[in-house]
Amino acid sequence: MTDIFNVPQDSEPEDPTKSIRAFYNDEDTVFLISNFLKNNIDGKCLVLCIGTDRYIGDCLGPLVGTMLEKMNIPCPVFGTLENPIHAVNLKKQLTYIEYSYPNHTIIALDACLGADESIGCIQLKSGCLYPGKGVGKKLPAVGDLSIVGIVDSCDHEEFFFLHNIRLNLIMKMAEVMAKGIKEGLKEL
Repeated sequence: MTDIFNVPQDSEPEDPTKSIRAFYNDEDTVFLISNFLKNNIDGKCLVLCIGTDRYIGDCLGPLVGTMLEKMNIPCPVFGTLENPIHAVNLKKQLTYIEYSYPNHTIIALDACLGADESIGCIQLKSGCLYPGKGVGKKLPAVGDLSIVGIVDSCDHEEFFFLHNIRLNLIMKMAEVMAKGIKEGLKEL
């Protein structure tokens, strides 16, 4: 799980033309995701969905991966409910991906923590994401493009899995993300 407020100090400031925020229930969010991908992918790509199905809040990535796999999108998908990519196997999977899919744009997707008023927000940006930051893990930065869904607040002291994250929220966010990604990659 990513923490959008815990970005390394040496990171570049975000280019506003390469960053988008929208709530999953906004009517234009699928279009925004699709358009973002169309404008930022030139060539081969793959989708890397990070998370685990052991905690509702962290299953956003694998749920999107499963939906994309069923949609038969025109690129490889890594990280599903059946074969999740998480803290334990991330480095090994990244090594495999770098060897097997050179020169592919990696679209990295993860759940993240944010402010209470940002729960339900989907953020897209050009650049990597930092999996595990929200729960104090040190994992490698991942992706050329990032899609994160804010599923819980980082305003409390306990970690995400101790809260009352509703599966309904995760399902709705996953559906919007999967539809947007499918539309954005349709013409590849």
